[in-house]
Amino acid sequence: VQLVESGGGLVQAGGSLRLSCAASGSTFAISVLAWYRQYPGEQRDVVATITSGGSTNYADSVKGRFTISRDNAKNTVYLQMNSLKFEDTAVYYCNAVAQYGDVRDTYWGQGTQVTVSS
Repeated sequence: VQLVESGGGLVQAGGSLRLSCAASGSTFAISVLAWYRQYPGEQRDVVATITSGGSTNYADSVKGRFTISRDNAKNTVYLQMNSLKFEDTAVYYCNAVAQYGDVRDTYWGQGTQVTVSS
């Protein structure tokens, strides 16, 4: 599975951005898609997840502001980010979990920078 992100950039606080992540390859095996973010010098933390059935979960810090969605026909997952705050500034990574029988693999995109100016 290959993941390619787009949509990052610079935005003022209070603004919005939409991240996209297009998956290719063995997309039939993908069960969960997610967005993570990473601050400099820190580990990646999950922001939002969505299952193949459409169930979603969010980090407390983004609940009510971010929305994750997926278009299975396009093999694409989105992260709509509204009411952005300075502390949302980070590199955002797309993540896919694929199940091949008893084997589970995890894949990452290259990351996209989101910068929120205060």
